[in-house]
Amino acid sequence: MAPRMLAIYGKGGMGKSFFTSNLTSRLTFDGFRVLQLGCDPKHDSCNTVFGGHSLPTLGEQWRIFKEQGREDELSVGDVIFRSQLRDNAVLYGCELGGPEVGRGCGGQGISSGFKTLEGLGLSKWNLDYVVMDFLGDVVCGGFATPLARSLAEQVIIVVGHDRQSLYAANNIAKAAAYFRSMGGTTSVLGLIVNRDDGSDTADTYAKAVGLPILARIPLSRKVRELADACRLALEDEQFNTIFGELASKIAQNEIPPCDDYTALEYHDFLRVFGAEEPDGRPDSASADELFAGTTGNKKAIPMLSLSPSVIPQVQTDDPVQLKVKQVMEAIGLYVTDLSSNERDGVTVTSGAVEIRIGTIDELDNKAAFLSALRRSGQEFSYVDLREMDAPSYR
Repeated sequence: MAPRMLAIYGKGGMGKSFFTSNLTSRLTFDGFRVLQLGCDPKHDSCNTVFGGHSLPTLGEQWRIFKEQGREDELSVGDVIFRSQLRDNAVLYGCELGGPEVGRGCGGQGISSGFKTLEGLGLSKWNLDYVVMDFLGDVVCGGFATPLARSLAEQVIIVVGHDRQSLYAANNIAKAAAYFRSMGGTTSVLGLIVNRDDGSDTADTYAKAVGLPILARIPLSRKVRELADACRLALEDEQFNTIFGELASKIAQNEIPPCDDYTALEYHDFLRVFGAEEPDGRPDSASADELFAGTTGNKKAIPMLSLSPSVIPQVQTDDPVQLKVKQVMEAIGLYVTDLSSNERDGVTVTSGAVEIRIGTIDELDNKAAFLSALRRSGQEFSYVDLREMDAPSYR
């Protein structure tokens, strides 16, 4: 049976990795086989559960093998690691990582990482849970992969009582609802209030949006110091009880998925904090203000080009992939990832959209179908063009 897939989202710095590490450890102590999957280019999700080790990332390993011309030899042991938390309690860990700093798209690294793990047999591994630790920016298609492709069965969102973390949560909830409306199956379980200081802002937001609060994790200096030392909060009896109760509810399916919530529009969101968006729009700045005190000719300033002159995120020397990339970009699709194998042929990723091209036979017809589909205004996240007599999308 395939493992149960949980995705943990939330604003950066809100304590997602802290929460994920203690939840996966608690599930492991309860006898479940768990993989903690770090899905952030910072690749620091698993540090605590591996006693401070920074795991080699899947992205790094794949690049090493590719440089040596051995990418087909990449194996499970190169990217999945084990931590003996205690006797008879082994937690597995993997960090997807991302491109080298400043050299590529982090979301692309996430999409590529999932494809690599699927190729290594992820869905067939003898695991009870895969818990994915994601950063909170779901604007990028790669980081929305569990939602867009329904890889995650359920989502938990980590928040605090501050406006920034709740704003991120609202965007995540909105994205989950959008992909579900497009035929996706991922559900939101609810919110975790981390570093709970006893105030009620998160409660007000939860009531307004219609999402339950699953657990409250109190603000604690002792536990912060444990986390800083790469030690589990489960060492503290109070925190062990909190995570134990939550893990038990998850394992026994006692938390019903929440699919009838409504993410807030901006003006309603501000009202949670007793604020109102002013009428109208802010005053515009003038060129005279910005050029004040300068001798430059304000009419001779070249406009910043918004045309696709960015550094390409996908580099390939494979002539087949190169041809597909050129054709996709010719019809206006920005290619964020390319892969190929004998079974599926060429697969293109464009943001959150996966396109199975197959062979390059009838490539012009496949491009024409895609172009027409885009012009139709229909929303889609998956297109299968491997059999052109019966193309499909959803």
